[in-house]
Amino acid sequence: MDRKEYADFLIKTTHDYNYYLDKYKKRELKEGAMVTRLAPSPTGMVHLGSLYSGFIDKVMASQSNGICYLRIEDTDTKRTVENGVNTIIDSLNKFGITFDEGVAIDGEKGEYGPYVQSKREDIYKAFAKKLIIEDKAYPCFCTKEDEEHNKEIQTKNKEQIGYYGRWAKCRKLTMEDVIEKVNNGDKYIIRLKSRGNPNHKIKFKDCIIGKMEIPQNNLDIPIIKSDGLPTYHFAHAVDDSLMGTTHVIRGEEWLPSLDKHIDLFESLGFRIPKYAHISTLMVDDNGTRRKISKRKDPWADVNYFHKQGIPNEALVLYMATLTNSNFEAWQNSNKDKSYKDFEFTFNKMSKGGTMYDYDKIINISKNFISTLKAEEVYKRALKYTREYDREMYELLVKYKDYSIGIFNIEREKRKPRKDIASFNDIKNQTWYMYDELFKPQKYEWGKITNSDMIKKIFSEYMDVYDSNDDQDEWFKKMKKVAESLGFAPEMKLYRENPDNYKGSIADFSTVLRVGLTSKSMTPDLYEIMKLFGREKMEKRIVKIFN
Repeated sequence: MDRKEYADFLIKTTHDYNYYLDKYKKRELKEGAMVTRLAPSPTGMVHLGSLYSGFIDKVMASQSNGICYLRIEDTDTKRTVENGVNTIIDSLNKFGITFDEGVAIDGEKGEYGPYVQSKREDIYKAFAKKLIIEDKAYPCFCTKEDEEHNKEIQTKNKEQIGYYGRWAKCRKLTMEDVIEKVNNGDKYIIRLKSRGNPNHKIKFKDCIIGKMEIPQNNLDIPIIKSDGLPTYHFAHAVDDSLMGTTHVIRGEEWLPSLDKHIDLFESLGFRIPKYAHISTLMVDDNGTRRKISKRKDPWADVNYFHKQGIPNEALVLYMATLTNSNFEAWQNSNKDKSYKDFEFTFNKMSKGGTMYDYDKIINISKNFISTLKAEEVYKRALKYTREYDREMYELLVKYKDYSIGIFNIEREKRKPRKDIASFNDIKNQTWYMYDELFKPQKYEWGKITNSDMIKKIFSEYMDVYDSNDDQDEWFKKMKKVAESLGFAPEMKLYRENPDNYKGSIADFSTVLRVGLTSKSMTPDLYEIMKLFGREKMEKRIVKIFN
């Protein structure tokens, strides 16, 4: 039996590897165009780290006039969940991350599919057969118990852990030994026959980290599992080669696997793609830096931000600030431009752990919401509250124009108000504007607490209030009434002679503000009064003293 017959005996395939080499032609790309991919597992959620990686994949491919595709790595059947693929696509689409090729809701698009690994089983087996024919791979009949036994001895002797050298006993089996075991029904996997020497170094240049040296791989790693599906490592090498990936952008947690991947590419006779290992997203946990955890951190799931009402655009902008250290300064100087107008580069990406900063996200969210028109804020608030706050939703529906007016307070200015941090924050920021929600527990009067004076301020002021006044006329009348009641009409006068007055114009206006809203800090009082109108103002005033 020659080695081809031997390989056919071990692995059954529909096509040989030459068929697939011919099927998946080399991509015709413009110079400098990148082909990137996001390759998540359908485990039921999209991790914040996957969004970060996907953002980089997308912007680097797009700005180079290249291709970004979605591949689903589902060969670990124990972790795969129902509808996991659609969850990934839906979640990423919300953040503007779409793909030129690959898996889509309505099927697949592109000439390099299938883009789901479980549908590519014949391809992996064909290339595993190639390695067996070339004596670069072999069947292994060792059990998990055998490997655990080896590991115990290796640990005790402080030797390298793994399947290699004298520990790789199945590597020594003859064809006859293998055939006999297979005919006896013994289960087996296929392992790479590594030719590496850990004492030899590989010189390598990572797009982000730069020049580095790593030991050669000497482990005979599994490439085909007993169920016929490939290991992650083998599928990565085969898929990224056949699909023409130019840049593998992934988390730095994969650096320890780089030697194995280089070994696989070289054994298969494939060109090694460029690698860019992005820094891991870290969190400060009581003074200790650690990786973001699905178990400990609810915001590890990107849907958390949707539930919190953080605009998707805000989280995307946060991804941009993480991606390149100079993005934020550029954005501050180019506020009318999109992040897509910025040129992202690998050399501006962090080489160490990147710290997750929720306060930063909130700040970006405030800034973004402040740029929206009141009608757009209303539209988004309506969509959010319909799902998460029915009481607020019904008020927004009932008082559409009034609500838009609320959102428009101090909005159309050179420096718009930035009080709304998320759509979950809408009720907290506006409750006092709605009679149905206005049930104050206390009034934040500040300096003026005498009830007779408070009554007098409202009585005198309401005698002159006119909803048709512009803001200048409105303020003139306010100062005139304040002065008549013993308040300084100008802050300068009050600062110069505070003992001559009962308070300042600020104290006077605070009484009006608090009486109408119960709060001492609100958006522009003039605009609030305009929205309220006299009737609502009078009802609020009566409420103070009842």
